[in-house]
Amino acid sequence: MSSRVRINEVVTRDGFQSEPRFIPTEDKIALVDLMSRAGYHAIEVTSFTSPKAIPMLADAEAVMAGITRNPAVEYVALIPNVRGAERALKANVDAFNLVMSVSESHNRANLRMSRDESCTQLADVIRLAHDAGTPVNVSLSTSFGCPFEGAVNPEAVLEWAGRFSDLGVRGVSLCDTTGMADPGSVSRLCHDARDRFPGLALTLHFHNTRGMGLANALAALQAGIREFDASLGGLGGCPYAPGATGNICTEELVHMLQLMGYDTGMDLSLLLEGAARVESLAGRQVPSQLLRAGPAGSPRASSCA
Repeated sequence: MSSRVRINEVVTRDGFQSEPRFIPTEDKIALVDLMSRAGYHAIEVTSFTSPKAIPMLADAEAVMAGITRNPAVEYVALIPNVRGAERALKANVDAFNLVMSVSESHNRANLRMSRDESCTQLADVIRLAHDAGTPVNVSLSTSFGCPFEGAVNPEAVLEWAGRFSDLGVRGVSLCDTTGMADPGSVSRLCHDARDRFPGLALTLHFHNTRGMGLANALAALQAGIREFDASLGGLGGCPYAPGATGNICTEELVHMLQLMGYDTGMDLSLLLEGAARVESLAGRQVPSQLLRAGPAGSPRASSCA
């Protein structure tokens, strides 16, 4: 099994979308440019959703036009529908990320439609992307639990992954939207997904709602997963998951992986710089403990027992 682990950054989309104050366009561009030098596999830059629905990301075209692209990085956008896909193609987005929930009630709360309606709409987006030669990933929200329904049947997750695999998507992300996953459930679902869909690129997307984010990432890693979403500073969280906190911190995930000997290709010092910038832009302390303490073994690290 390869020791290379690929990291996808989501802070400027997932992290910023629920912030109460607008992050200036030039600050978003500067942050993406910094991240473009840090060794990411992909950066989810923005979302081409309705500006009325997510005012924070109303500047999607301007951000995509303003960034300095690194050819080694894939610049991704979240695409809600065909109109968003058409806008994204004009902005030269490298890849699409589509979202729906495995849980019916969460999908209705988040997207205002049934799962079948979502699938039909996303199938139209996938066809448009294929016609344009643009790769597609589908993020399956609430893959490990729903705030309204509780436990989610893993077989339902695999069924939806299979439906999108049949539509020819490049990959699927299994998302712990509500932070309800535990290492055991993560290990089982990852093993089953890899066995059933050997040709599908699998990404894991964890939130740290109950403090198990990195433990769950480790379980996925041990199950053979080699691609993860994460957010600088741990910013983010689902507005339709009561009590949900942010994503796992990119810098903390990379720090753990590097200490374990995995090759991430990431520059941890740039990630910490980026996390500090995110904290400044958000105007509040972000959840990152590594930002407070510094890397293990560094002069800043405490020697207290």
